[in-house]
Amino acid sequence: MQPMLNIAVRAARNAGKVIARAYEQLDMVKSELKGANDFVTNVDIEAEQAIISTIQASYPDHSFVAEESGVIDGNAKYQWIIDPLDGTTNFVKGIPHFAVSIALRVDGKLEQAVVFDPIRGELFTASKGAGAQLDGRRIRVSKAKDLSGTILATGFPFKQKHQIEAYSKIFNELFLQVADMRRAGSAALDICYVAAGRVEGFFEIGLRPWDTAAGQLIAQEAGAVVADFEGGNNYDKSGNIVVATPKVLGAILKAIRPHLNDGLRTLR
Repeated sequence: MQPMLNIAVRAARNAGKVIARAYEQLDMVKSELKGANDFVTNVDIEAEQAIISTIQASYPDHSFVAEESGVIDGNAKYQWIIDPLDGTTNFVKGIPHFAVSIALRVDGKLEQAVVFDPIRGELFTASKGAGAQLDGRRIRVSKAKDLSGTILATGFPFKQKHQIEAYSKIFNELFLQVADMRRAGSAALDICYVAAGRVEGFFEIGLRPWDTAAGQLIAQEAGAVVADFEGGNNYDKSGNIVVATPKVLGAILKAIRPHLNDGLRTLR
């Protein structure tokens, strides 16, 4: 395992300990709304600090983009992208489906990624060019060649409810072509589930880079393709992302294109 990936795994596990302990005493968790339908808790903040301090112990000069702390300046060559608790709403409500997400960009390119589910103990990892693993075992995407018989994961646009009409049309068109759909509440895990072949594709509106960065690399290293709603690579800026096996991706984009509006095309 790459040294920087080792540190990312250590950081993710340290954050996972913070989260798992708090999950056993949810009545002690303090939560508040930081935006429209967007929770933050003291656990998010404590877990993020555990990640940053773990990484800084080995790489004190690196820079960070973290969901709660924002940008921490440092050596711009190395930038860590952190979501300490992806699926905070699930966590607050006692739904055991959330994850720690850590990615490393080197010279602007994703090089290392970790997504850790502290409840199931599942650890998804990837290094650029070295494949993707789940608990140390190689994972690959599904062999599906079209939408028939597939399961797609998605997330409702709860932060952009003005897009519900367009989203509903996309959902309806896809739902008629697949076996079923899933909305589990953690984009990081949804994307990793594509990588592991548990679902064939994922799409969502209005995500942020820390929601998806680690999952992107893990999925790509497992054979998935990542695109924005127009089939380009503008997903980090638009927040609109599709992750799927190569042939399923084309079918999802075909269903999305007729329902694109200016809001789904323009940058955030």
